[in-house]
Amino acid sequence: MKSLTMPSISGSTLKKIAILSMLIDHTGAAVLRPLQRALPQSMETLRQLLTPGYTVSRAIGRIAFPIFCFLLVEGFCHTRSAVRYAGRLFLFALISELPFDFALANSLTDWHHQNVYFTLLIGLLVMMGVSYFERLPAKNAPMHWLCLAMQAAIAVAGLYLAKYLYTDYGFKGVFLIEVLYFLRLDRRVQAIFGALAISWETWGPLGFVPVWFYNGKRGKQMKYFFYWFYPAHLVVLGILKTMLNGMV
Repeated sequence: MKSLTMPSISGSTLKKIAILSMLIDHTGAAVLRPLQRALPQSMETLRQLLTPGYTVSRAIGRIAFPIFCFLLVEGFCHTRSAVRYAGRLFLFALISELPFDFALANSLTDWHHQNVYFTLLIGLLVMMGVSYFERLPAKNAPMHWLCLAMQAAIAVAGLYLAKYLYTDYGFKGVFLIEVLYFLRLDRRVQAIFGALAISWETWGPLGFVPVWFYNGKRGKQMKYFFYWFYPAHLVVLGILKTMLNGMV
């Protein structure tokens, strides 16, 4: 009798799962919900049919962000240059802001909700700051406690920055990244506490099911495809939303 083989998931597969989940989620938020609201009362039956589609799409979408946060931590731990990594995130945060507002807001500019790249960028900056003080030699107890205090201060500053910049998922999103980073040495513990940290999102903890089976391998790399997919799919969904709303 053959023994049961556990699933083995690479980093590129995790990215594909997250991207598909995000696409389904944003389709519900950018297309199904506005269409439902735009339909006249004479089409009430269709409006009711769209309700479960919207609900299911948003539930599926909850697993994307935890996976992206996990991959961010993995990327930081293995990157050759955290500064270039942060630069790419900042660049695509700027590129994605108008598409984000176009697809998911009622105007081209919404200063009260910034795209998820800003959340990931803040999380990355926190990890960069914390890791700096982790590497400092603590030759005595006062120096050790000073380094710990600085790490805590950086972590708290990241939470406040996300809150006051109104980034997607806000301080809760940055907190999840911090939890995953501080527990990065044990994948199982990381997944369990990561699920707890995102449990305020009903379906969010399910994002750590595929993470549990991550094999530590990068898999096939399509780095800039994943970067560009975010703003590109938002533009397409925004156009589709505009066309459908114009039709009804």
